[in-house]
Amino acid sequence: MWLPLLGLILGVILGLFTEIKIPEEYSNYLSIAVLAALDTLFGGIRAQLQNIYDEKVFVSGFFFNILLAASLAFLGVHLGVDLYLAAVFAFGVRLFQNIAVIRRILLTKWSVSREKTEKN
Repeated sequence: MWLPLLGLILGVILGLFTEIKIPEEYSNYLSIAVLAALDTLFGGIRAQLQNIYDEKVFVSGFFFNILLAASLAFLGVHLGVDLYLAAVFAFGVRLFQNIAVIRRILLTKWSVSREKTEKN
């Protein structure tokens, strides 16, 4: 579980302290890729909390989701249709679902540990 968090922290630090500018015509692709990466990151955290985390599934899902999202955006640009909005919707829904499950798991663990301390 530490690898995705380390990557996220490293990416944020690099983004804040470098002067890299992304051309405007690539902004849709990058935003979709970031959303797909965040979806995969929170899916990995959820899997770790549920004790079903598999590193191969995480890494392959990470790259596949980014590739799929960027491909949808690329296809949409060439067809003249905003297909990237479909990816935004799909990954956004999954992202919020994963965050909701993570919150429930953490609240359940916190309640159980709190009950144990109160009994002692």
